[in-house]
Amino acid sequence: MAMRKLQLHTKILLAMVVGAGFGLLANRLDLASFVATYVQPVGTAFVRLIGMVIVPLVFASLVVGTTSLGDVRSLGRIGAKTIGFYLCTTVVAISIGLLLANLVQPGSGLSENAKSRLIEGAAQQDAAGKTPRESASIKDVLLNIIPTNPIRAFAEGQMLQIIFFALLTGVCLTLIGAERGGPAIRFFEAVNDAMVMMVHLIMKVAPFGVFALIAAVVTDFGLHILLVLAKYSAVVLAGLLLHMLLVYSLCLRLFSKMGAGRFFRGIRPAQLIAFSSASSSATLPVTIECAAENLGVPRHICSFTLPLGATVNMDGTSLYQGVAAVFLAQLYGMDLSCTQQLTIVLTATLASIGAAGTPGAGIVTLAIVLGSIGVPLEGIGIILGVDRILDMCRTVVNVTGDAVCAVVVASTENQVRRAPTGE
Repeated sequence: MAMRKLQLHTKILLAMVVGAGFGLLANRLDLASFVATYVQPVGTAFVRLIGMVIVPLVFASLVVGTTSLGDVRSLGRIGAKTIGFYLCTTVVAISIGLLLANLVQPGSGLSENAKSRLIEGAAQQDAAGKTPRESASIKDVLLNIIPTNPIRAFAEGQMLQIIFFALLTGVCLTLIGAERGGPAIRFFEAVNDAMVMMVHLIMKVAPFGVFALIAAVVTDFGLHILLVLAKYSAVVLAGLLLHMLLVYSLCLRLFSKMGAGRFFRGIRPAQLIAFSSASSSATLPVTIECAAENLGVPRHICSFTLPLGATVNMDGTSLYQGVAAVFLAQLYGMDLSCTQQLTIVLTATLASIGAAGTPGAGIVTLAIVLGSIGVPLEGIGIILGVDRILDMCRTVVNVTGDAVCAVVVASTENQVRRAPTGE
């Protein structure tokens, strides 16, 4: 399975390179109308396929994920510490991504003429019934999280409302007990599995979609879009490195007696698996062994904090989504208000709870974030070609954050072994 994923992402990267070359050639030969008529629709179809699966996947995965947290009530203090740590570091990660993207402005390198064409395309999407971009106050954003009509929220794709309703549904299914809530939980598990399979099927045609989207963009905007894309990748990697080395080291220093050097030596095997597999879930057994044997975390804490982290802790993915959302907004000439950037923080934090710990899962949650602020989903095709290497790097951050949480929780419970067997 890992090899298949690697091959798929290699094909996507190759499709981006070929698409960029084709786009440059079409740009020189003035074949923009040919590309728009015969090539671009393939990319548009791919984007529509991604959009089709978002609402049912997010709802089902969040309901299933929330019902699996029934242990939190019995574990009490440990559960509260774990959830609190994951949510706080996720917010910090998104904030770092937004700060870097606003400072560096990776999407600002296009000419005014190129930006005007992107803006014109976005305006046409709004006219066709896409997500509106009216500004709202912070109070309205927070109140609008609560849906007055859940069915309407599903129909209109109001993701914050859908996420809120899914979380509440999961909590209530847990509270009514396994006997009465079990059938519904199993139903949503089946729906979630079906949607994940649908994503796998959609991703099989991703190389064709990426080729078409990149070819269309490069045909319109030339080599400049590729240079801007390299700048975007550098900002994401810088943010991931900053979060891992600074934020996690600070957490270890404040909440545990473990030095950063010992921690990173102990977790290195899991980081290597995470980088090669780009999957938090696939890395989970190695992460548990590293935390227990090398870092001295008790098994009962590992067995709770780390599987939970593989589900709800997506610091690296959330940081990437913050950068990507601002980058694409800059490409489309959108000035994101403070309210819209707060919406990014809220949406990415909540969406990370339901994100699958598998390669490419960040693309689905990125579509949720973009939809919440009105950025055209077509922008995903621009960045999808470099997503593989960024996915590998952000998975390392996700797994590292899981291990930091395990150490912090065990330390605050005074249960870290002084001389772990792996040292």
